[in-house]
Amino acid sequence: MDLTFFLFLSSGLFLGWSLGANDASNIFGTAVGTKMVKFKTAATIAAIFIIIGAVHAGSGASQTLGELGSINTLPGAFMSALAAALTIFWIVRSSIPTSTSQAIVGAIIGWNFFASKPTDLSLVTQIVSTWVFCPILSGTISVFLYWSIKKILRKSRMHLIRQDCYTRIGLILAGAFGAYALGANNIANVMGVFVPSSPLKEANLPWGFHLSSTQVLFLIGGIAIGVGVITYSQKIMNTVGNNLMKMSPLIAWVVVVSQSLVLFLFASQGLRNILLSYNLPALPLVPVSSSQAVIGAVMGIGLAKGGHSLNWTLIGKIIVSWISTPIIAAIICYISLFFLQNVFGQTVYLP
Repeated sequence: MDLTFFLFLSSGLFLGWSLGANDASNIFGTAVGTKMVKFKTAATIAAIFIIIGAVHAGSGASQTLGELGSINTLPGAFMSALAAALTIFWIVRSSIPTSTSQAIVGAIIGWNFFASKPTDLSLVTQIVSTWVFCPILSGTISVFLYWSIKKILRKSRMHLIRQDCYTRIGLILAGAFGAYALGANNIANVMGVFVPSSPLKEANLPWGFHLSSTQVLFLIGGIAIGVGVITYSQKIMNTVGNNLMKMSPLIAWVVVVSQSLVLFLFASQGLRNILLSYNLPALPLVPVSSSQAVIGAVMGIGLAKGGHSLNWTLIGKIIVSWISTPIIAAIICYISLFFLQNVFGQTVYLP
């Protein structure tokens, strides 16, 4: 295997690390912030299940990014992933959760402009519409779950100690499911741009496991995300878990389940095929933002309770970051491609 490939892949690994540092807060931030789960426990579970989700179910959402822009050279893929990673890393340093999905979409559009490739506006519209629909759907699910669980607990008259124990277990299980859904949905953001130009081969693992070449690529990306979770996600976890809105353990569980369901709905190829086979409407397989999903869930509950407990200043900063992220990533990608091609003599696209 040519070491040049792994040199170019380094930007994707950096993006994966940045995604892990940023998005782990969306699956365990509320649990860690409410002191129900220790950070080390949360980080370990998240890393394991992110890798499983990436390898097992990551191909669906990656196809949509491939349709948006098929980056056909390794240097072009390298710079697109690096532009997205730099954008995410810069915003993460300010402790504001942002959208990796928006960053990589912006970078791909920047590559399209530089390569004079047409950008499918209908597909862009579809992707952007999910950025609006995702937090709304998550907020709606969270409100429904919150009132339903409260009603069930009121009728059951469960002792607080037992309720606390069940909530703690529920947070761990929901976090594991959320990590799986995050890996399945967001691995496309990390490694999707490398799929067309990847030289990796399929692999046979012990115990009869077989990985396609794309799954091998996603395994490498999943490991990078896991490292980001373990090494740099604690600060963002505290932002989501404490600063956005003070949450009880019950609300924390509802938030994690709501955003996990949303990520799963936008990543499950099997569910989409079942719905389409019965001529039912199905959600597009698009890498959506886990940040948007979790913040939508928190805001849904906060608004249902009157909106007084929400930190509107922080919410405003987060919305600004959502708007600016794809624009910044596109600009960084376009300028960086120019230097990579004209200064370093790399072929960043093929006609």
